[in-house]
Formats: sequence, C-alpha cells, structure tokens
Amino acid sequence: MSGSAFDVELDVRLLACPLPILRAKKSLSAMSEGQVLKIVATDKGSPRDFVDFCSKTGNELLSSTEQDGEFVFLIRRR
Repeated sequence: MSGSAFDVELDVRLLACPLPILRAKKSLSAMSEGQVLKIVATDKGSPRDFVDFCSKTGNELLSSTEQDGEFVFLIRRR
C-alpha cells in the first residue's frame, strides 16, 4: 500500500480501550468528508471496537489488518 492511501495517521500503540476510539473520534472530527484516517493500535480489543465504532458513527472501515501484534485500520470519514 502506498503512503498516499490515507490522509492522516494516528498512532495509538500502547493505549488501552477506550483511548484509541476517543483519539480516532477526535481525529476524524477534524478531517474532511471522504478523507482516510490510518490508525495503528496494539490493544487486542481494537478490531472489535473499531467495527462497532464505524457501524455506530457511519464512518467506513476500509480495512483492518494485524501484523506482529499491531493492528492497522483505515477509516474513511463520512
């Protein structure tokens, strides 16, 4: 994936729930419609949390991947 696949990157590694969601919410609120937020997290519950977050807020979860204990999410702002 190229670096241009997202507009803003949010590093929430080592933060536990609910901080990754709260930080993502804050970042998304400062972004324009259609922009993509990349989130890097280590909280094991974050894949489920971000699925729930997106279904509740209407933002689009473009991808959710895990590598070496890190979760990477791409969310498009509604």
